Amino acid sequence: MNHLEPASQSRQQQIFTVTRLNSAVRMILEQDLGLVWLTGELSNLAMPSSGHWYFSLKDMSAQVRCAMFKGNNRRVPFRPQDGMQVLVQARVSLYEPRGDYQLIIESMQPAGDGMLALRFEELKRRLGAEGLFDEGRKRPLPREPRAVGLVTSATGAALHDMLTVLERRAPDLPVFIYPTQVQGSAATAQIVSAIMLANRRAEVDVLIVGRGGGSLEDLWCFNEEAVARAIAGSAIPVVSAVGHEVDVTISDFAADLRAPTPSAAAELVAPDRRTRAQRLVHLRQRLTQAMSRHQVAARHGFVLLQKRLDHQDPKRRLEQQSQRLDELDRRLQQHLRDRLHQGERRLAGLAMRLQARSPEKRLAIGKRRHQLAEERLHALIAKRQDLARHRLAMLGARLDGISPLATLGRGYAIVRTPSGEVIRRASQVNAGQTLITTLAEGALRVRVDEVDNR
Repeated sequence: MNHLEPASQSRQQQIFTVTRLNSAVRMILEQDLGLVWLTGELSNLAMPSSGHWYFSLKDMSAQVRCAMFKGNNRRVPFRPQDGMQVLVQARVSLYEPRGDYQLIIESMQPAGDGMLALRFEELKRRLGAEGLFDEGRKRPLPREPRAVGLVTSATGAALHDMLTVLERRAPDLPVFIYPTQVQGSAATAQIVSAIMLANRRAEVDVLIVGRGGGSLEDLWCFNEEAVARAIAGSAIPVVSAVGHEVDVTISDFAADLRAPTPSAAAELVAPDRRTRAQRLVHLRQRLTQAMSRHQVAARHGFVLLQKRLDHQDPKRRLEQQSQRLDELDRRLQQHLRDRLHQGERRLAGLAMRLQARSPEKRLAIGKRRHQLAEERLHALIAKRQDLARHRLAMLGARLDGISPLATLGRGYAIVRTPSGEVIRRASQVNAGQTLITTLAEGALRVRVDEVDNR
């Protein structure tokens, strides 16, 4: 019975209830997979009064049940319908009451814009990890730029808006235009080339890179890695002015400064004419006041020096210096005597310490420690030997108690077949069979004449 109990307990520990199994599977799915992105077609969409959404997400050969609770579906900017292609972010889970595998949807967006948004977030994360967006590498804009460069479309409204603002605020500020496409497949290379051209010519102090508003796809060239690296690598400070205030691009993060619109960028880089005039007046007033204060301070200092010179007598100063020299000499002699006494006391202390640490004393102490350790070692060895002999005697007694030889010595015998099988029941033996009987001393080979199975 004792051998069966552990096995029974082990089987009991492995028995799951259905509820426990479903709960364990749900925890494994949610913890191991975490959040996943996937795209598919909506079907069987249900929107009950609870505010939650239930639907299936499918492709050409498979589908999966989904649930999106009202706390998350309130943020969906469109009305989903059956047959619509969407991109979702979800947690893989299990609906325990039915044991159904399902997805808990965290966010949903149309598949086209969603893929662009995914590319945007991935590039933003990767370039951010490289330090391309660190605030420490961003440079301040020049307060009084010699010239401004515009990297934008030569026919766009953004160029007209920026030129209008620059003309109003700083009509004498030179403006250089580096025309480029700002939409389409060729725009990326042209924007990079325009930024590099401005850096080679070095004819401006600040660059504005941008365009007017548009969809995410229209603005996508400003989300390309090549444009971001060109902006970050520009030796000229760059202001990113792409789209409207709500539009955010990778170029905004890579630039030294982001402007909400192209017009706002022009406001930021161009000093206002009236402001500059007021600042010049203010600086002139400050300079006049500073010169006046400096002249007053200089006259006051001159009067003080004149009075000090009148009150200074060279003979008196010589006497004071002589007296100070005598005082310093006395202090020096006293300091030398104090240092000498300190040295003598320290030398005496070192001699006493050296005597206390004499090798002969340390050797005697070491010999005594060695002797004590040797005595303790011998005592410990003797004690361990006594314990070992006592344990050996106990084990011998226990061995004798369970030895089969002791049982044989009380008159019992072990009966085996010639092949070595132990005979426990009469039914194992047939009449005429030869058996081997082992006694306490020696063995017998016997022949069975009769078998009684009672």
